[in-house]
Formats: sequence, C-alpha cells, structure tokens
Amino acid sequence: MAVTVSLVALFGLVLFFLLRSKSLGYGAAFTAAGFGFFLASTGAAGPINQLAVALIDAIPHS
Repeated sequence: MAVTVSLVALFGLVLFFLLRSKSLGYGAAFTAAGFGFFLASTGAAGPINQLAVALIDAIPHS
C-alpha cells in the first residue's frame, strides 16, 4: 500500500509538471496512464467514483 501511494504521488507530480510545461506527448500519456492505474488501486478510488457519479447525476437530463 505504501509503495502504491508513493507511486501515485510520483506520477501525479510528474503529470502536473508535464501539463504545466505544456509538453504533452507520449511521455505524458504514459505518465497519465500510470497515474490512473496506481490511483485506482488506492483507497481514493471509491470516493473519486462516487464524486463522478454525483457530478453526472447533477447534470440536468433533457
């Protein structure tokens, strides 16, 4: 668990700097995929899922 959280922090930090420097290429795509993969295996996956569902439910349907 500690290694997963560390990798999430590392990938998140690298992705933040890649987005900030606007150097989006294959490296950024790999970083984003790694960040998502490791984030999904942490305890944050449940609340993020619930937040996404709540946001989708808040959008008025026509």
